[in-house]
Amino acid sequence: MSRKESNSEQLRFNREEEEDDDDADGGGLGAWERAYADERSWESLQEDESGLLRPIDNKTLYHAQYRRRLRTATATRIQKGLIRYLYVVIDLSRAAGEMDYKPSRMIVVARLVERFIREFFDQNPLSQIGLVTLKDGVAHCLTDLGGSPESHIKALMGKLASSGDASLQNGLDLVHSLLNQIPTYGHREVLILYSALSTCDPGDIMETIKKCKTSKIRCSVIGLSAELYICKYLCQETGGLYSVALDESHLKELVFEHAPPPPAIAEFAVANLIKMGFPQRAAEGAISICACHKEAKVGGGFTCPRCKARICELPTECQICGLTLVSSPHLARSYHHLFPITPFDDVPPSMITDLRNLQRSCFGCQQSLLNPGNIPAACVSCPKCKQRFCLDCDIYIHESLHNCPGCESFRHSKSTGAEG
Repeated sequence: MSRKESNSEQLRFNREEEEDDDDADGGGLGAWERAYADERSWESLQEDESGLLRPIDNKTLYHAQYRRRLRTATATRIQKGLIRYLYVVIDLSRAAGEMDYKPSRMIVVARLVERFIREFFDQNPLSQIGLVTLKDGVAHCLTDLGGSPESHIKALMGKLASSGDASLQNGLDLVHSLLNQIPTYGHREVLILYSALSTCDPGDIMETIKKCKTSKIRCSVIGLSAELYICKYLCQETGGLYSVALDESHLKELVFEHAPPPPAIAEFAVANLIKMGFPQRAAEGAISICACHKEAKVGGGFTCPRCKARICELPTECQICGLTLVSSPHLARSYHHLFPITPFDDVPPSMITDLRNLQRSCFGCQQSLLNPGNIPAACVSCPKCKQRFCLDCDIYIHESLHNCPGCESFRHSKSTGAEG
């Protein structure tokens, strides 16, 4: 090898070393590449007895992400907006037909919206939701604000077709006109699932954004392709959240972040007395005109206590007298947002070994807290009653049950002992 070739080979080798150093520092990697490198998922691969790869257990990773969100949400006691009026704007332009999400963006978004609607009503029983679609440069109101998840899901699944361009301005104009009619104590929100890389607007979208800001409409956008300045500007001006999904699991996480009630807007937080009616269920065999659908229906439904009009579902507003109609379980289910359960503490590794002598099973599901081979599994403990729970029970208690079984058991045993 000649001296010239040797020097050239040495320079190439030095450049490769510099590139390796940059990659090790993360400077030469994109955001998605750094996230993939930080996870180092290949290190968690294990072989079974036959030499085949075992599936990666993402339970611990998911639980860590959940606990970060939980601690952030309960770090400070803030007033929540429990009465929400949310419009979900779905981009059904030709960009929604792209297949970077399998089988397509449109199908993935539709499935997530279906699950989000059910989760939304579970966490916001006093709220209402509506659907708007963007396609062919026009915004369509798919469903009006209502409290029935099945009606929204049925309407969405029957209109899945992508075509034309998306118009962000037309969508904002439509939801602005619809949300301006709701009561002043309600929190006006818009969640936009945007697939396109552009917007086909008939006028000045900046004026539309100003109208939304003036009307206190909180607009949030989740992008499926890339970051857009106009979407980011919209969220900054209206106090919403803007994010871009990296993959399907990340998209699901971003969408479900909008299910819990957000912090109350200062102007709306001053309303502390709201007139509500608790309607009675209508007679089964009676025939009456439904105020919701303007047609005769037989049996079922509810009767407004003020004007005696018939309505189909709760919560809603009476179409005749305007009274907010709810049921008592709706109010009870909103209680946990005002007084959330305290996050459980992680059991330190030094104390996990004590499971063999103290608590060998989860207090909630009674499953063993020891993995095969008597290896202690990750667990948490309630800071009040000191009972230990597995990771699945931790999530179930905070997301669905909203009561600590250990604390409730202690109160019950204490009251029983006092009576005896």
